Amino acid sequence: VAMRLAALLAALRPVLPLVLGLSLGCSLSLLRASWSQSGGEDQCLGGVGRPGPLAGGALQEAADGRLGPGHEDFRPRIVPYYRDPNKPYKKVLRTRYIQTELGFHERLFVAVLTSKATLNTLAVAVNKTVAHHFSRLLYFTGLRSAKVPHGMVLVSHGDERPIWLMYETMNYIHQHFGSDYDWFYIMQDDTYAQAEQVKALVTHLSINQDVYLGRAEEFIGGDEQARYCHGGFGYLISRSLLLKLHPHLDSCRNEILSVRPDEWLGRCIIDFLGVTCVSQLQGQNYHTYELAKNTEPEKEEEEEFQAAVAVHPVSDMTLMYRLHKHFSRIQLDRAYQEIQDLQMQIRNLTSLTPAGEVGLTWPVGINAPFLPKSRFEVISWDYFTEQHLFSCPDGSPKCELSGASKADVSEIIESALEQLNSRYQPLLRFSKRQLLNGYRRFDPTRGMEYTLDLLLEAVTQKGHSHVLAKRVSLVRPLSKVEIIPMPYVTEATRVQLVLPLTVQDLDFVANFLDMFAMNTLDTHDNALLTLLFIYHPYDAQRVSQVDVFAGVKAMVGELEKRYADVKIPWISVKTEVPSQVKLMDIVSKKHPVDTLFFLASVWTEVNMEFLNRCRMNTISNWQVFFPVHFQEFNPALVYRGEQTASSTTDFLRDGHFDRHSFAEACFYNSDYMTARTKLAADILDRDEVLESMEVFDVFLHYSGLHLFRAVEPGLVQKYALRSCNPRLNEELYHRCVLSNLEGLASRSHLAMALFEQEQANST
Repeated sequence: VAMRLAALLAALRPVLPLVLGLSLGCSLSLLRASWSQSGGEDQCLGGVGRPGPLAGGALQEAADGRLGPGHEDFRPRIVPYYRDPNKPYKKVLRTRYIQTELGFHERLFVAVLTSKATLNTLAVAVNKTVAHHFSRLLYFTGLRSAKVPHGMVLVSHGDERPIWLMYETMNYIHQHFGSDYDWFYIMQDDTYAQAEQVKALVTHLSINQDVYLGRAEEFIGGDEQARYCHGGFGYLISRSLLLKLHPHLDSCRNEILSVRPDEWLGRCIIDFLGVTCVSQLQGQNYHTYELAKNTEPEKEEEEEFQAAVAVHPVSDMTLMYRLHKHFSRIQLDRAYQEIQDLQMQIRNLTSLTPAGEVGLTWPVGINAPFLPKSRFEVISWDYFTEQHLFSCPDGSPKCELSGASKADVSEIIESALEQLNSRYQPLLRFSKRQLLNGYRRFDPTRGMEYTLDLLLEAVTQKGHSHVLAKRVSLVRPLSKVEIIPMPYVTEATRVQLVLPLTVQDLDFVANFLDMFAMNTLDTHDNALLTLLFIYHPYDAQRVSQVDVFAGVKAMVGELEKRYADVKIPWISVKTEVPSQVKLMDIVSKKHPVDTLFFLASVWTEVNMEFLNRCRMNTISNWQVFFPVHFQEFNPALVYRGEQTASSTTDFLRDGHFDRHSFAEACFYNSDYMTARTKLAADILDRDEVLESMEVFDVFLHYSGLHLFRAVEPGLVQKYALRSCNPRLNEELYHRCVLSNLEGLASRSHLAMALFEQEQANST
């Protein structure tokens, strides 16, 4: 019996928590229901079995489906759409961004007041220290036609009187940014403000109040209760206060006399709005510190200085940079201390988790390494030494370690030595002899991982040394993800396709034109086509007798007859070496500067999906797009006489993305002309240099634009053996040959073809 009971308990043990939870839930529900019924009788009924008038009325209305007179605001109503037939119909215009339509505001706007004497000194120092921390920062001055330092946005009011500058600044902020931001921080250029603390301050304040926050100062000979915010230490104004203040600015300018602009603004706010400056609000303190002459920031240890949000006065640029370095070090130390505290808390709580201490990851607080579910998901390690890398971008087995990779390896080795010395000093002091082995891999769930085998020399406190090998592991974790602001683009832009054609391309032109007509002309997509006929000098001499492109011109004529509103122009060029840059120079001169070009190849199958991505990924004066097309393998090697796989079930299967090809590109004509002008100034009259360049090289070396290079599943090309012109530059010719070779088939298909050939030869 005991054994049967033990077996029964063992069988029921997994469901015991569920049974207990259901029992407890049902019990609490019954208990709560009894409490609700007893409470309802006391409040809503006049007595047992005797409903009161309120309860009776409410019950009657609920039964009839009607609400009482106090509930009209909660009753759903259907508002019928009505349009006045006498008024013309207007299309409803939607906003560009959803946050605009929903009424969202940006968090913080910063205004810096500067002058003629400090524009190129202190204002520049402010811009270099804190400007990159704020999303929007403008400088205001009274100068006329002032020369703006690089990287600064300056607003000139044309009057250097302090009160007038403050008046015009407040008007400008209200007019241009009053409806876009919740908080406005106004400071002078001789103020050092801790940007991160200012941003943290506004996140803890309610935007529903009229806030005038700063260092409160008394008026000279004024009311003892009234305070204004000292301009030297900066002050914070809420959007609601700015909106209420704006109608009274003209009256303040005419009625209030003051020498100091901050005192004038404070008097205006107090007299017309009754709001005084405060240094503490909603549990948040605005700490400030007044610098004395000849202050050494590195030696200041006062708690008031360490906690200051704003420091004033800053006399010169050097002092501004020293303050920034000091406070940045303080913030960095705080961040490291917070990391250590969090790691300690994680260690303490790990023992309470189901996995226990075994589930503690290294480093503490960083995501665990990626666990592959199959051998195809295994992330491989790249081997390196201090001189060479054995996993090269171009596919070669060994290449020299240089550039960013060399700097990365050097920094990792230095960091490893620093960590070892900090752990074992003063007992041991390590120095590097040699890097024996190095491994690294990028884990998308946590960051870059490193494993180093170091040959070290360890020196004791007594001076004894010993050489030993030690393996260390390091992780460079992924930092905070940032959303990069991008200019607004639409899918309504017209795309101008440019198709260069040679004699070797004639067999593929018909398919290109058919796909262009089906995917763009039939769908009325906003796209045009220009053909570029490239004649060899021998063919150009015989063009009057035999035109090698006559068939293509006939096909173009048929398309223009079929689509009456379509014109497909062509341009004839005579050259032995069809340089992509020289051809683009000819096309660029014949189109407006705002033209969006799509440089295509004859094997490209144009479709609406890709054209939309071309429009969205190409941004004028910001970004150009070089897609990597998908190249299908040779069907003779892949299928070997079998039926070709359907394109629907095996989409993007039997092929590869051709990273050696840069034939397709999307860019604006204005961006190309700007980069081409810089190239012309660099090469002078050496036009032979253009034969070794592609459009990609022009943008890469002679433009400051973003080059967006990404795989494009919308560009699928059928297999075709490209003709590589031996007159091209050696690198371009080599890339063309590699593209042909890698486009034959995958390794497994090639191995199978070789195996079948050997089997056939052996028999």
